[in-house]
Amino acid sequence: MVAVQAQDWRSARLALRARSDGLTTDALDAAAADGSLVVSWLLRGTLHLVRAEDHGWLLGFTARAGMVQSRRRLAEEGVTEPQVDTALRVITSGPADGARSRQELTDQLAAAGVPVAGQAVYHCLRLAALHGRAVLVPGAEAGSLLVRAIYPPAAPTDRDAAVVELARRYLRGHGPATAADLAAWSGLPLRDARAGLRGLGAALVECADGLVDLACRDAAGGDVPGVPPRLLPPFDPFLLGWADRSFAVPEHLRSRVHPGGGMLRAIATVDGAVVGTWTLRRRDGRPEVALDVAEPAHVAALALDVADVLRFSG
Repeated sequence: MVAVQAQDWRSARLALRARSDGLTTDALDAAAADGSLVVSWLLRGTLHLVRAEDHGWLLGFTARAGMVQSRRRLAEEGVTEPQVDTALRVITSGPADGARSRQELTDQLAAAGVPVAGQAVYHCLRLAALHGRAVLVPGAEAGSLLVRAIYPPAAPTDRDAAVVELARRYLRGHGPATAADLAAWSGLPLRDARAGLRGLGAALVECADGLVDLACRDAAGGDVPGVPPRLLPPFDPFLLGWADRSFAVPEHLRSRVHPGGGMLRAIATVDGAVVGTWTLRRRDGRPEVALDVAEPAHVAALALDVADVLRFSG
């Protein structure tokens, strides 16, 4: 998958559960705690969960534009350039083997004379992350993300080579697709997405309807395995991986799945198509799944995955 949108750690965990067998929250929390998994502003300028070894080369895709944007917003918030430098030093000077909450970081920035009103702390942290000096990690409180400094700072790799690698990795998780799909998913300009796919050379094959895919998968032949019924969380990659999601979301459900304001709700899928939405809530400390699915046959088909969500959620 390369990366999973992760402004909400709970949703990111549920996205990985849906693509695994027997995965536990403890395993994911442990991987995040030991640094194997990190969260940062990467694709589309949005928080994404990635493997630590992918963090550095992914930084270059949105770092430049994001730095300009955050510095402009900091100036609007009244943070001077010397104060920005101070903020970066405060963020970088965090404990090498630990993490700080957003409130702890805010208090430290204020003590150092950095304005913390409005969006100042957010953009200081985002700027540090885009410079490769910090990442976010899950905290003990459900859904919370803590700040961890990086020693030494992560260094972005050659951008042209990284774009080709991104195209290859994207097709592994999302192919067949188009250059427009790669651009929409990654936040790259369309010309860069096209260049990345061209850079794959003989590893790329053309499919029907203008789609392309990796030659190694095409050569394998055979039918695509059936897609089991799945409960997917808000902002799941299934809805964010392509420019046009109409192949998966019937017209009568589009306004419910995507109500506006950039929101994408949790979806229930059967045979690779959205059949309704769902919510995960707690009653007396126990998790409950509430399905909003019209067809009884679809409800029955989803029963096993409902049970797995409950297992995964404790």
